[in-house]
Amino acid sequence: MKKKLLSVVLAGLMAMSLAACGAQGNAGSEGNASSAAELPTAPTEDGGLKGTLKVGLIGPLTGAAALYGNAVDNGAKIAVEEINAEDSAFQIEYKAQDDEHDAEKSVNAYNQLKDWGVQVIVGTVTTTPCIAVSAEANNDRIFMLTPSASAADVTANKDQTYQLCFSDPNQGSASAQYISENGLATKVAIIYKNDDAYSTGIYQTFKTKAEELGLEVVSETTFMDGSDNDFTVQLTDAKDKGADLVFLPMYYTPASLILSQADAMGYAPTFFGVDGMDGILGIEGFDTKLAEDVILLTPFAADATDDLTVNFVTKFEAAYNETPIQFAADGYDCPKAIHAALKFYAAKNGGLDVDKLSASDLCQILISVLSDPAFSVDGVTGEKMQWSANGEVNKAPKGMVIKNGVYVGL
Repeated sequence: MKKKLLSVVLAGLMAMSLAACGAQGNAGSEGNASSAAELPTAPTEDGGLKGTLKVGLIGPLTGAAALYGNAVDNGAKIAVEEINAEDSAFQIEYKAQDDEHDAEKSVNAYNQLKDWGVQVIVGTVTTTPCIAVSAEANNDRIFMLTPSASAADVTANKDQTYQLCFSDPNQGSASAQYISENGLATKVAIIYKNDDAYSTGIYQTFKTKAEELGLEVVSETTFMDGSDNDFTVQLTDAKDKGADLVFLPMYYTPASLILSQADAMGYAPTFFGVDGMDGILGIEGFDTKLAEDVILLTPFAADATDDLTVNFVTKFEAAYNETPIQFAADGYDCPKAIHAALKFYAAKNGGLDVDKLSASDLCQILISVLSDPAFSVDGVTGEKMQWSANGEVNKAPKGMVIKNGVYVGL
């Protein structure tokens, strides 16, 4: 029965995503949009893809969100190694820059990559820095494919910024629908971070969809930087109002504290999270028993048996001695998608030599391919992934539950 209900939810999400594709545009600066006739060409004699592409990553490699940034970096490095081994005529030169999940430092990292000669950017990893950097990159006409920055503001009015992750609106709506369809709660509490675009974006669409579906939201409480260590007030409010499910649209660090403090006060509702909670099992010193039966929606399941996932997980575990989380899978799929897009363009245009093109030329090409309905990519985070003109990816999520310290697909 649960599998049937999950398929209904996923079908609904696909419909929402397709509707969004038809309803929204992603207009960039005036004059940025180009017709196919204006696209640059750099044909090669053999009609293939050649040259060396400079790809830069921006993300938190140190600091509180480092688990995310390092996961993306490690996944991307495996993809780059595979691409470089595939064909000696085309290579990727890769460089990662640390932004410590800070918008100002992220812009500094972006400027360092520009000085290096970056042509395409994977990132940034987290939402608030990505909003800042994507504005700069849009002005400079440098293409960005973010693995995990999911807020709508990341791509709004920036035609050169695309998302490999689900957008916040889809995560919030799909979560509410999943809870409703599976009868997981009669009363719902929400705890969200009110100074974080990622958290507030998911909260807003979750609340709207919950009201539409008749879910009773009995408690809505917030926190912000500087007040993210003690959640007694929020949990007490949820408990006193009889919430049997607590929705946590947030990253894994505050979520781990919430689970610990709820356990200490004897409060045991169902906890339901989104992709930012992936990684909670890898926190040093965290008792994974506290996360037992936590549910989250994610595009990646490490225990999947398809060839792409098995290959990726095997290589990742061999290289880093750990099972990859969703962010590592997102990081892996980004260079793969960029490579596939350039191959697609080369095949249609008599070849492509990236050494002969500027970053703005490549930006124009990648926009044209990723917005082309004929183009799709199979990755470890989704089959036949496609993008709308507003930069939003179309793929199906997977429901996951934590059992005995590991993620298990629903």
